[in-house]
Formats: sequence, structure tokens, C-alpha cells
Amino acid sequence: MATIFSGRDIVVVGQQPWDTQIGSNCKDIALQFSRQHRVLYINAPLDRNTVLRGRKQPAVQQRLRVVRGEVPGLELVAANLWVLTPDCILESINWLPAALAGLHAQLNKLNSKRFAKAIQQGIMALNFQDFILFNDNDIFRSFHLKELLHPELSIYYLRDFVVSVGYWKKHGVRMEPAIIAKSDLCLANSSYLTKYCLRYNPHSVEVGQGCDEALLEPRQLAIRPAELQSMQGPIIGYVGALVDSRLDIGLLRYLAEQRPQLNIVLVGPEDEAFKRSYLHQLSNVHFLGLKPTSQLPTYVQHFDVCLNPQLVNQLTIGNYPRKVDEYLALGKPVVATRTEGMGVFKDHTYLADTKEEHLAFIEQALAEDSPARQQQRHDFAATHTWPKNVDRIYQAIEAYYAQRDSPHAVAGDRQQLATPTSQPLVFTSAE
Repeated sequence: MATIFSGRDIVVVGQQPWDTQIGSNCKDIALQFSRQHRVLYINAPLDRNTVLRGRKQPAVQQRLRVVRGEVPGLELVAANLWVLTPDCILESINWLPAALAGLHAQLNKLNSKRFAKAIQQGIMALNFQDFILFNDNDIFRSFHLKELLHPELSIYYLRDFVVSVGYWKKHGVRMEPAIIAKSDLCLANSSYLTKYCLRYNPHSVEVGQGCDEALLEPRQLAIRPAELQSMQGPIIGYVGALVDSRLDIGLLRYLAEQRPQLNIVLVGPEDEAFKRSYLHQLSNVHFLGLKPTSQLPTYVQHFDVCLNPQLVNQLTIGNYPRKVDEYLALGKPVVATRTEGMGVFKDHTYLADTKEEHLAFIEQALAEDSPARQQQRHDFAATHTWPKNVDRIYQAIEAYYAQRDSPHAVAGDRQQLATPTSQPLVFTSAE
């Protein structure tokens, strides 16, 4: 389908490298872009701390070989899709306190210049011109890329409220509103995050989320994984990173202790809080560790009920969990914590406000599951594929171009905010 921006090349920057071992919105979107556009996907560059602390890790070793010029940084990974590993090392500056915002800003601009120089080498090698810059939630490294790379269009894509936690909070609460404001177009995957973007940029659009089309294809029941073969009774499963900033450890303990006949199966890497948790003392809680993405559907097929046991906080309340679409694509009943972001699933999942409701909904889901319900869930997930999601992104870009290029456009009506004038959104409830 021809568009206003047909033939435009796209440069993608973001938080996740191409060789990430977990599911990645950014990678899936880049792959979909490459069906119609040439795409240059930029790996996150090394920084001093990563080099010092992770020098022996294979991924760091590979990137250091690029920095030393021993191997090329540009690689063709699929038709129309190249990955660039930057040949630079950035300074580690996030330890600077918020009170030294001016110094942080100066050093961050130095980092951005190094990053931009490396990206420019890839752009020149591929002869990209009049390209679109698509920034997946990368606040610091990519803060100055619009003015350094001069893209034809700059897009900030927000899929997680990262400035509410940890590494991103100290300087992100100052810098994310500013990068949203100076981007030409902002896209968000949930209504909550779109409202946040609109505080700083009137050209902000909700584009929703996607899931893997392959999950929707007819498939036979896979052989039961070895770790599940000895389990007696229903399997209540979760797939994804196990981090206490997002997931309710207390809720999982409650479910396991209240119903010892249920098997609580957790598939994914654990953070330190999960590793230290009492859950490891419970015989009906099973930690299976990180599995290859290709194997995850096999585990989900053998779950009787799927969980999304989120805490309710600023990080999660507006989050669109891609795993829920993936569960539904396989026809599975889903019991999840009610948040604003989960509202899109309200007619196809069981949304609980309390631990007691979680337990009651698990029992209800076990009792009333049926082939008809499974098909309904599958059909709903089919409305959220990556092609459909990227079509919505294209529509938002088309609308932006049409408005920008309209002969009736008034000079100055695309005025940006130089600095944020209000504080980030603060959640008040799960509603």
C-alpha cells in the first residue's frame, strides 16, 4: 500500500539490543517495518561500567571487537534489515545526583555525539536519506539524536513508564518530558501512556500493541515439557521476567498457600527479590528459569490458567503487557490484576482487585473453560497482531504528514515545549 512516506528509510534506536533473549516490541516492529522500508536497527552502545563489570560476557566481547575494529559493526540480519553495533564506548554518568543536572546534561550531550557519529557511519554506508528516526523509549543516549542526525521525522515510542523506577527515575523525570516535547510525533501503546505524552506534545497517538502472528496459527498440542510431566493437578502459569517492581510476590505466595493442589509455574529469569523470596520454600511453586522464546508456547499450551499478577504502581498501571495477548492467542484463560492498561482486555480476561478475587477467578476459569471460550480469546488476540499494530503506526505517521503539509497549517501551531511545565502523571487507583 503506497503511503505519503513510501520509500522512506527508518533508523530504529531503543533500549533492547538485537540479541536480547526476551520478547521485544522494538524488534517485532522493526521486522514489520522492513516489509515495506529499509531499516537500520541500532544496538545499544557499550558504556564504561558495562565494559568493566561484564567484560567476560560474550555479548560484551563481541561489541568490544567492533570497537577495536576487528569485526564490522554493520550486519544484514533479514531482507531490508541491518543491525549496527556502534564502535564507541559511552561514559557512565547516571550515578550523578539529580542536583548536578547541568553536569549530567553536558556529559549526556557528549555521549549523544559519540552515539550519533557511530549511527551516521551506518546511515552513510547504506545511503539512507530523508529517513525516519524511531526511538523506542531510549531517553538518555538518544536525547540529542534529532538535532544531531537531522531525520526527516522523529518519533518517540513510549511503551513503559520507566521514569517511575530505578535507573531511569533520577534524571528521566526531567529528560523524558523534554524528549517527548521535541519529538515530531509521539506514539504510545496504552491510553494511560498516551495521556502522559499529551501533557508535553499535542501530536501524541495511541497505537496499541501487537503479538506474534505465528501464535494464531493452528497447532497440535505439543509434548508436555519434562519439568511439567510429574505435576498432578491444575497448572497456573506465568511467563516473563520475574521482577518485584512489577509482580506481586505476596499474591503468588497467597495463591500457593491457599490452594496446595495448584501448581504455580513461573517461567523466566528472576531478580534478587524473587531469588530470596519464600516462594522457593513452597513445594507447589516451580521456577523453571529462562527459556528460549521459541519454546514458550509449548509451556503455555500446558497451562490450565495463565497469570499476570502485577503490583499496582506507576510502572504497571498503564503498562500494556504483551504476554496477555500471547496467552489469549493460544486460547488460554487469563487471571490478571486490574489496572488501567488491562482495561483493553476486560471482556476477555478475569480482572481482580484483591488476592481473594484472584483465587476465586482462578477457580472460576478452571470450571468454565471451553472450546468456544478458547476460540473467542484467540479471535480477540488476532485483532492485535504486529502487522495490525504497525498499520496503526503508519496511519499515525500519515496523519502527522497530512497535517504538517496541509496548506492550511498555521505557522507555529507545532510549537514545542522547551521544558516541561507540569509533573509526570501520578496514579491514584487501579481504575
